[in-house]
Amino acid sequence: MNRLQSSPHTSLSSFMATGWRAVALACVLALALAGCSFLPDVKDETANWSADRLYQEAHGAMVQGNYIRATKLFDQLEARYPYGRYAQQAILESAYANWRGNETAAAIAGADRFIRTYPNHPNVDYAYYLKGLVHFREDQGLLGYVYELDLSERDPKEMRASFAAFKELTSRFPESQYYQDSIARMRYLTNSMALYEVKVADYYFGRGAFVASANRAQGALVNYPQTPANEKALDILRNSYQRLNMPQLADDSQQILAKTFPESRYVTGERDKPWWQFWQKPDYGVQATGQLAAKPWWQFWD
Repeated sequence: MNRLQSSPHTSLSSFMATGWRAVALACVLALALAGCSFLPDVKDETANWSADRLYQEAHGAMVQGNYIRATKLFDQLEARYPYGRYAQQAILESAYANWRGNETAAAIAGADRFIRTYPNHPNVDYAYYLKGLVHFREDQGLLGYVYELDLSERDPKEMRASFAAFKELTSRFPESQYYQDSIARMRYLTNSMALYEVKVADYYFGRGAFVASANRAQGALVNYPQTPANEKALDILRNSYQRLNMPQLADDSQQILAKTFPESRYVTGERDKPWWQFWQKPDYGVQATGQLAAKPWWQFWD
């Protein structure tokens, strides 16, 4: 017999080993597929809740500060009962809960969706107001609710978006209960945007870019007239023209500064602080309250 030819016993053993492996693999797969049936079912506690109960639970969670649960329940309410009165309220309150939960993108999206869907709703003014609030403090973070932050240090894009929302509210709803507060915030935002431009102009001046500093200071004067930052803007404009060897324009800026702000330190030459207190930030017209007063922190002008 040829020694290279396998014996019948060897072939049978190989076949049986292969068969056992196939059976074992099939058992493993069967157990894996059946494994899910051994996991406990996740029960939806809200499955049989009415629209009223869903709203009450969501609203209660929001009042208690549980904003994650509140937004989840509001979303379920809107999904299950999309055409009822609760659904309309759910969009607004969900937007508010998202804002308080630092989900600013979701808050803005919710306010926008309410405005688009219910433009004639009695509470649509609140949607504009909430949108303005979200942008007003959008990038200040958690500390923005604890310690006052200077809006003029922020990206002006958010300030402009906030101003636009408040302006829409005040233009369309002069009788709104949010009108006066929106006007006050618009005033603060205008001052802050003017101050931002002046700080940029001051930065350019410090770097020797006098054309850029003059243009930026002039832009602050044109776009944000009658704001406290105009005082510093005129000073930068005058100094920039002096450095650019434009004496007539520098003299014109000086005359406007003296007439508009006759007691300005840039006119009298007096200092508001000792020269050696160099670490204090310059005051360009927007000051912090420094405390949590009875009035809103941003009403610095009262």
